[in-house]
Amino acid sequence: MEDVIEDELCHLPAVELVKRLRTREVSAREVVTAHLDRVERVNPAINAIVTLTADQALADAAAADERLAHGEEVGPLHGIPVAHKDNHDVAGVRTTYGSPLLADNVPTAHSPIVERMRAAGVITLGKTNVPEFGAGSHTMNPVFGATRNPYRPLLSAGGSSGGAAAALAAGLHPLADGNDMGGSLRNPASFCNVVGLRPSPGRVPGGPGSLPASWLAVHGPMARTVEDVALLLSVIAGYDPHSPSSLREPAAPFAEPLDTDLTGLRVAWSPDLGGLPVDPAVSQVLEPAVKVFGDLGCEVEEATPDLTDADEVFRTLRARIFHLNLGALAEAHPGQIKETLAAEIAYGGTLSGQRVEKASVLQTRLVASTREFFSKYDLLLAPVSQVPPFPIRWEYPETVAGHEMRDYIDWMRSSSAISATRCPAISVPAGFTPDGSPVGLQMIGPHRGELSLLRAAHMFERATRHGERRPDLS
Repeated sequence: MEDVIEDELCHLPAVELVKRLRTREVSAREVVTAHLDRVERVNPAINAIVTLTADQALADAAAADERLAHGEEVGPLHGIPVAHKDNHDVAGVRTTYGSPLLADNVPTAHSPIVERMRAAGVITLGKTNVPEFGAGSHTMNPVFGATRNPYRPLLSAGGSSGGAAAALAAGLHPLADGNDMGGSLRNPASFCNVVGLRPSPGRVPGGPGSLPASWLAVHGPMARTVEDVALLLSVIAGYDPHSPSSLREPAAPFAEPLDTDLTGLRVAWSPDLGGLPVDPAVSQVLEPAVKVFGDLGCEVEEATPDLTDADEVFRTLRARIFHLNLGALAEAHPGQIKETLAAEIAYGGTLSGQRVEKASVLQTRLVASTREFFSKYDLLLAPVSQVPPFPIRWEYPETVAGHEMRDYIDWMRSSSAISATRCPAISVPAGFTPDGSPVGLQMIGPHRGELSLLRAAHMFERATRHGERRPDLS
């Protein structure tokens, strides 16, 4: 019976946990202890949390309770336990980026997103698993191995925030931080039946070390509900004078109620984003999901923005970023970075300035054409991933719906094409395949349109309730 009570505490939404902690209906020690106990029982089967800071978490929880007992002002996430993604630095905690080259790396300072979460009262439980250097949408690496899908443990949890998503689904923590270049917040959310938001570039500051093309890789929130994602976004978003691309818009509105009337909302549905191969199992789940918007009063029609140049933009700038970030490391340690990533780093080093400049010009045109599209529609619906979760032993799917994939990122074009538009996008649980694999619906909003996107996602979630189906980890 005690395990049942603890497990119910571990599956409460973060917004409810916050209320209970504030009213002292439960203590931070009780919440952290319940989650640590569940980690001990459940995590060995899925390998989502790879570094655990149990003793420090319990000490921080005790301190959190003392602050409330003394009537001190506390942050909006006071006492909420979170394991941070293993490519986000946490001072004093091993942060490996999934690479043997950094297996003993212990940062001395927090990443900006971690800094904001801890300032809001988050208690660090440890670190969640990632692919090597966060590259690829399947969470496996030579340091910790692969993360298993909580719903079907022989399948992938997605990536690169796969450890974060699996931990959410399994009840190991209620909120998670992640980052997204080509789908790393959305794909694992889709695979694990949780919610992942890729915010607009600059919405969540990346810090002073951000590259000029930092709009391609953004930081963002994950959770089991849209409301919880919005709560975390209200903490991690907001202007940072040290971040060159930081938006000045306030973050507080994201914490406000999301209920709204969708009557008359102009919704575009693109089943394949202009001709991408999509596994029939994904389409069979998404088609009835899209009909829900009609039931909610939306005006739904098939339409796709012009994404002709999205692949060129994404691939060119992604390769260039990886070369700038990891080129020197790859050169100093030949053969010690996974082959698929090493090839992309090497390709980035061959790109001429003219090629990179051309990609930047194409990206500017892509943004303009996307804005034109959203003058006609309020919301775009599309697949998150072109495939359902695949076998954990694969590095990536080599074919999709009979089409051969060029490399380890080709199968995720349904997400990476949207990254190139600079639009915010969210993955929301949309149902399950006949064999029980989760499938998410990708909802895309106009530039800087996170608030309206979250409201629409919340109403879809409330109408369908697919996210309430928990994995059987007994």
